[in-house]
Amino acid sequence: MRIDPMGGASRGQRRGFGGFRWWILVLFAIYAAWQWFGSAKTDPYTGETAHYGTTADEEVQLGAQAFQQVLGDANAQRALLPANAQQSQAVREIAQRLIGKVPQVAESLAKANQQQAPTDYRSFQWDVAVIDSQEANAFCLPGGKMAVYTGLFPVTQNTDALAVVMGHEIAHALLRHGSQRMAQQKLVQMGQVAAGMAVGGMDPQQQQMVMAALGAGAQYGLILPYGRNHETQADQVGLMLAAAACYDPRQAVPLWERMSQLGGGQRPPEFASTHPDPANRIQTLQSLMPRALQFYQANCASRPLR
Repeated sequence: MRIDPMGGASRGQRRGFGGFRWWILVLFAIYAAWQWFGSAKTDPYTGETAHYGTTADEEVQLGAQAFQQVLGDANAQRALLPANAQQSQAVREIAQRLIGKVPQVAESLAKANQQQAPTDYRSFQWDVAVIDSQEANAFCLPGGKMAVYTGLFPVTQNTDALAVVMGHEIAHALLRHGSQRMAQQKLVQMGQVAAGMAVGGMDPQQQQMVMAALGAGAQYGLILPYGRNHETQADQVGLMLAAAACYDPRQAVPLWERMSQLGGGQRPPEFASTHPDPANRIQTLQSLMPRALQFYQANCASRPLR
C-alpha cells in the first residue's frame, strides 16, 4: 500500500472522514491556543484582553509609510487641500485639541480599569491631512497619521460631531487595533494552512466544501465579531476623548443617526458586517453618555452645555 508522506493512506484505503487528517487540526489548535493565550495582555483603555501582532514602534513606521502613500495618491489627483485652507485649519484645530487630551483620558481610563497608564502614544507622529473627496470617511493610521475627507462634512454638519468622528478614529490608533488585527490575521492564516493540509487527502470536491465551511466559520465567528468589538471600543474611548476636549458628546447620537442613512440606509445584517448595527451603536453611545458628560464637566467648566 502506498503511504502519503503527510500521513494519509492510498486512495483506496483512506481512513477517517473522506481522508480528513484530524491530527493536523488538533496540533494546530494546541499551537494556536498556546500562542494566542500566551500573548494575552490587558488593554488599559478598555480592561479587555488584547493580542498584538507588532510592537508599537513598528506600528508607527508602518503607519508613516501608509500615510505617505495616501498623500502621494491625493497629490496625484490634486485632492490634497493645502494646510492654510479653511477646512484644513478647522480640522487641525480639532485634532490638536483631541491629541492634547490623550494623556489625561489614557490615565483616567487605565485607572478605572486598575491598569498602568499606557505610554505608547508618546512615540506617535501625529499629523492630519484633509482630502477633497465625496467619500464620507476619516481614518487614523497606527502611529497617529490622520486623514479627513471633505465628503464627511455634510454628514457631521458641526464641529462637535466632526470631533466625535475624529476622536473615534484616534481611539483606533490608541487602542492599537491595527496590531490586534495583524495578530488575528496571522492566526487565521495559520489556520487556513493547517486546514489545507488536513483536507489534502480528500477528493477536490470535498476539499472545497470543507474549506468553504471553515472559511465561513472564521469569517462570521471570528473576524467580523472582532471588527465590531473594535468599533465599539473606539466609540467608547473616542467619545471620552471628544468630551474631555470640550466637544459636546451628545452630538454623537444624531451623528450616527445621519450616518445610518448613508447609501439609502441599506446595509447587511449586523452578523455579516464589520460594524455594529446603527441602532445598537446608538444605544451603546447613549449608555456611555453619563460618563462622557462627566469628562466634559471635569474639563470644561468655562463652557457649560446648553
